[in-house]
This record gives sequence, C-alpha cells and structure tokens, in this order.
Amino acid sequence: MEPVTHGLTLLALGRARMNKVTRLATPMLLLAGYAPDADWLSYFGGPAAVFAFRRTMLHSLAGTAALATVVAAAFWWIGRRHPKAPVRLWRALLVCYIAAGSHLLLDLPNPYGLQLLWPFRDKWFAWGIVETVDIWVFAILLLGLLLPALFRLVSEEIGAHVQPRGARRGAIVALALIVVYGGSRWVFRIRAEEILRSRMYHGAAPLVVAAYPSSVSPVTWRGMVETENTIEEVEVHLGRGGYFDPDRGMTNYKPEPSVMLEAARQTVTVQNFVRFARFPLARVQRLRNGYQVELVDLRFASDTPRPSGFMVRVGLDEEMRVVKEEIRPVPPRRPGAAGR
Repeated sequence: MEPVTHGLTLLALGRARMNKVTRLATPMLLLAGYAPDADWLSYFGGPAAVFAFRRTMLHSLAGTAALATVVAAAFWWIGRRHPKAPVRLWRALLVCYIAAGSHLLLDLPNPYGLQLLWPFRDKWFAWGIVETVDIWVFAILLLGLLLPALFRLVSEEIGAHVQPRGARRGAIVALALIVVYGGSRWVFRIRAEEILRSRMYHGAAPLVVAAYPSSVSPVTWRGMVETENTIEEVEVHLGRGGYFDPDRGMTNYKPEPSVMLEAARQTVTVQNFVRFARFPLARVQRLRNGYQVELVDLRFASDTPRPSGFMVRVGLDEEMRVVKEEIRPVPPRRPGAAGR
C-alpha cells in the first residue's frame, strides 16, 4: 500500500493498546513499520538493482524480522542510556515485530507482490485483491481514527458523559473492518477468475487467468487471460446485472521469436523482470541506428489517466550489442488502442 495507508494503520495499532505495551511504543511502531520501504533507495542503483532489491530482501520474512530486531534493540539501548525511560527488550521486540508484520500484510494484497521467502526462494507472493491505492481502506482507517475524536468533542459540548475508551474501540473496529473487506475482496477475485476460466477467447482456450482489482469498485475487476498466441485484457463485472463478454476486451499479440528479443533476454535487467512479471509482453521497435526492445507487465493497469507500473527498455545497436538499459513508468494507454 502507499505510505499514508501504512501510517494510518500504524496509528490505529497504537490506539488499539499497542502504545501501552512499552515506553516509546509509538515511535517504535512508526520506525519499524516504515523500515521495509527503505528499499526504495534501490532506484538510485539502476535498473538491475530495482528488480534485485525492491520488495525482496527488506520485504521478506527474514529481512523484516531483522529490521524489527534492529529497531527494538536501538530503543532498548536508548532506554538503558536514559533510566527515566526504561524499555524492556521483549516488549520492544513485540511492538516492532507487529509493526513490521503489518507492513507485509498491507503489501501482500496488492498486485505487485513480495519475495517473502528471500533468500531461500525468489518466488513472488501477491494476493492481488486490493490496489496499491485503495480509497475504501483509506476511508475506513481515517474514519476509525477521526470519528471517536469528533464524538468526544460533541459529547463535551453538550455536557454528556465521555467514553474514555472511544479512541481504542474506533481503531479496533477499523482494523477489523479492513480484515472483513479483504476477505470479501478475496471471494470476489476467486469468482472473477472462475468466470475468466470458463470461456473461450476468439476460439482459443485460456492457459493462465488472473483478476486484478479496481481501487474504486469492489465488484469490477481487470481480467487477464493468456492463450497460446495472445494476452487478453477484459473487464469482469460481478454486480447485479453484470454481463461478461470475452470478445469485448483488448487483445495483445505475443511477439515472434527474433534475435533482438534473444539479445535483450541476455541482460540481467530483463532476466530479473521476467522472473517478476506475471503477464510479460515484449515489443521490438526499429530505430535509426539499431533496435529498442520494450517489456511491460500487463497486470498493471495502463488504461488510467496516470502512469501505472513500469517498463524495461533495452537499446541494441546493429550488431545486437546492448547500449542502454532503463526502467520507465508505463505511460497511460490511449483509449481504444490495441496491442500488437
């Protein structure tokens, strides 16, 4: 999820009594909860570094546990240096493990995924049930944190009895509603994939199917279907009266084998990208002094007004030598554009 949702979740955890576990619990929650996103620094290391480190080492179970341990140990050391604010190590570890674990639980549901088992396996885990920016998750957390304060102000204004536990209850209810929301999204995704798997696409049977969420409507999903020669993009509406037509989507044709594609595949950037991508699609473009190979992962929406996901570009000269490797945001697709 995006940083604001992470922060609201950490604040909700704090109000749900985590801030009472030990002294300095709130800064522990925030620091340990945001620590895995330090791998954003990999963007300064070039294309190969992004796929090697982003959502891998620091977003794995082992890496997250190590980060939480370091943060807890640092606060324990601070407590020893300042006896007026003692911090018990086991309490600090509990707070930091929960904070870091919440980061993984918020990132797992979006389509990007994590390498949870790094360094033992390079498999990507992604539930694909909510978008990185989900207005419903954001709204639930925000209301859970703000409404109790508003009710308290109203009660004080009219002289009514103020419930001292309102903030805690609001945070707990918000966290519980997010779990329920995620569970319902999971059920919707399974249903959408069943629909995708049950149809033919321009006469071809589906080999791989997946459904990806909308950040606005829980019942609208982007269906991705791989056949022998194409990758189909089609919307699935699960609401009342929803109609699914497998032929009313966008067809992306897989490229023919070529020496340009083979040369691009030899680069570390492309190899890392292919391991990461769920529905990779390559395009080859002739340039004045060579060729350009572009690879995109179609699971990321490209028909929105804003860039979504990223692409890999590999430049080749006439001798098929690599002259450039870069990662760029995927530009918004023009309405009605068809894949080729």
